[in-house]
Amino acid sequence: MVTAVVSLTGLGLVAAFGLSLASKKFHVEIDPRLEIIEGILPGLNCGACGYAGCPGFAVGLLAGESEPTGCAPGGEVVISQLAEFLGLDVGDVVKKIAVLQCGGTNEKAAMDAQYEGVQDCRAAILIGGGGKACRYSCVGYGTCEAVCPFDAIVMKPDGLPIVYADKCTACNKCVVACPRDVLALEPLNHEVRVSCSSTDTGGRVRKVCQVGCTGCGICEKVCPVEAVKVDNSLALINPDKCVECGICADNCPQDTILDGMLPRSPVFISDACNGCTICAKVCPFDAIQGETKELHVVDPERCTGCQLCVERCNVSAISVAKN
Repeated sequence: MVTAVVSLTGLGLVAAFGLSLASKKFHVEIDPRLEIIEGILPGLNCGACGYAGCPGFAVGLLAGESEPTGCAPGGEVVISQLAEFLGLDVGDVVKKIAVLQCGGTNEKAAMDAQYEGVQDCRAAILIGGGGKACRYSCVGYGTCEAVCPFDAIVMKPDGLPIVYADKCTACNKCVVACPRDVLALEPLNHEVRVSCSSTDTGGRVRKVCQVGCTGCGICEKVCPVEAVKVDNSLALINPDKCVECGICADNCPQDTILDGMLPRSPVFISDACNGCTICAKVCPFDAIQGETKELHVVDPERCTGCQLCVERCNVSAISVAKN
């Protein structure tokens, strides 16, 4: 009995010693900043950052492989906190949301088949494309709504989803799940958008959708800041150049471009104007008139509300009225 106890005790001591040595040999130092960063992150583990979850994103941040802005669902607060903790300057943070790039409602898009299978877009396109004749159109069976963890997407009776900007966290799940790639993340403050993703020729587009982009190029020609380009029969708007004037939307014969800035607020020039003429020179629409060193005025018939003049006024004499 005594021998057995001694033997077991000895074995236990040997095992403990071995484990102690192993723990020291294979010890991995954990950066204490990881815990702090994970505490800042929202903990959604949504994958919008490109990593499997928040812990992976935290490791990527410390390794310099990702930026604080990569956590779109965290919004401005989380991004600012991460930047401050890491000592980085991320500049102005612009929120992004999922945007639908299709205007083909059940009424405006042609049908070439009747789909009666599983109500899932990914399944539907495998059988006759889901019913709509346009191979670039929203299928309309609500897969994006089903995968959204924030209830930010709701299917409308017209067969297209609507995204609620206040709920959307730009987690990217709907974008990834959409089999037709008609959802994309875009800056929230960019509200003049192309509601089509078709690269078919104009003739083909006219046959299958009343509001599809035909690549006519009118939008590109009328844009005063060269923000619109037609590529492969599809209009594309560069949000970094776009001044949200809406001229492209006004002139689009297919109503493919949507102007989310409507109704536009009137622009006024106050008595603080010193007549420097800068506003008149930067206005792409000749909407501001006035003589040098005299009070300038805005022509409401020409003004589009692009606010280029507001940004350039040196004496803050130009303002936008509140609706």
